[in-house]
Amino acid sequence: MESRAVARYIRISPRKVRLIMDEIRGRRIEEALNQLSFAPQKGAFILKKLINSAVANAEQNFKMDVDKLYIKRIYADEGPTLKRFRPRAMGRAMRIRKRTSHLTVVLDEV
Repeated sequence: MESRAVARYIRISPRKVRLIMDEIRGRRIEEALNQLSFAPQKGAFILKKLINSAVANAEQNFKMDVDKLYIKRIYADEGPTLKRFRPRAMGRAMRIRKRTSHLTVVLDEV
């Protein structure tokens, strides 16, 4: 039985959050949350909230044992990009792309 949680339209680049995801993929929940609590990146806080949500889903909906859970799959897909413009020299403008992510965590019992 799998439990999952999804966070959509999160204002962080998928590339940046994937670096943190690679560190915790396949780990037990306790280890992953411990590692994320000491990581300085913005994405670590977001992933910690998402994993806690997936644990709550597993406990509430599927009656899974929290101590036996591990991160089976965790991935970031690209969401819509917000396009902004910044004025530059000689009347030009440069595009700024503010990227968003759709984050997914799938938990399973050992």
